[in-house]
Amino acid sequence: MIRTMICNSGHPLLCEHPHEGAKATIVEGDEIIWIDVEAPSVEEICRLAEEFAIHPLAVEDITTAHQRPKIDIYDDSYFLVFYDVDYVEESNLVDEHELAIVVGKNYLLTIHHEPIEEITEVAARFRRNAKEIERGIGVLLYSLLDTIVDHYFPVLDRIGERIEELEERVIEQGGTGDTGGMGDIFSLKRELIHLRRQIAPQRDAVAVLARRELPIVGEATGIYFQDLYEHVLRVTDAIDVYRDLLSGVFDAYLSMNSNSLATAANNLNGVMKRLTSYSIILMSVTLVAGIYGMNFENMPELGWRFGYPFSLGLMIVVAASLALIFKRQKWF
Repeated sequence: MIRTMICNSGHPLLCEHPHEGAKATIVEGDEIIWIDVEAPSVEEICRLAEEFAIHPLAVEDITTAHQRPKIDIYDDSYFLVFYDVDYVEESNLVDEHELAIVVGKNYLLTIHHEPIEEITEVAARFRRNAKEIERGIGVLLYSLLDTIVDHYFPVLDRIGERIEELEERVIEQGGTGDTGGMGDIFSLKRELIHLRRQIAPQRDAVAVLARRELPIVGEATGIYFQDLYEHVLRVTDAIDVYRDLLSGVFDAYLSMNSNSLATAANNLNGVMKRLTSYSIILMSVTLVAGIYGMNFENMPELGWRFGYPFSLGLMIVVAASLALIFKRQKWF
């Protein structure tokens, strides 16, 4: 789907127009044209590449997904790769959308294969910025990138809440009975690593725009790109902080699990000591009963009147002595 929006010089408003005639508008050079392409076919990309003389290397990057965020400078155009992110509540994962941007003297092409909600908000922001800053393609580009970066912060806030939830979960359950805790921690940690891998390189791209060396960036607009650079820097710093916090939650999880395992091992050792004590006492008593149960003829105690009470008393004394010894050793 291709949407063509034109900003007339006298009316800094984005109005949708049919795509036909876009090239003629550029030739006139009196308007700013923005073409947004969603889920383009190969034919549509080739048609746009021919119409706007997009560099073959940029066309290759557009048709190849999962590009690294960057900015490439060509003779009369610039190519950027930027990422939009959303937090999916159902899966507690971060969804990323790649956005390819081609910038010319008075035109802007945005190409993406998935819907990007922030695209619809750019028009309102551009109307406001055009009044406050200046009119130009740089302001439109800034409005687009600033809208995308502003939506990073709610995603980071939700990630921070998710880390707090995991921390409370670990503390409440004490590391036991929660088999999915480690899986959730690792899953969120992978998301943070992947998110940083996508957002951190965008600092370099925005830094190029903030240096005001490009013709599309005027003196007034360059200040705003500098502010945008600081926002991206804040995002990457926040990601690093959340990674450290998540590592702390993981360490607490391991510590509590280790304590739980140590407690269980101590309890098991106590049980084994008690069982061993009982076994030794019973074996000693059985030894006495076994000796006097052999019924040999030359055993003097067999004909003794007090032989039976003596054997019972001997078994009681042996059992009591062993029990006292084990009790002093704290075996039971």
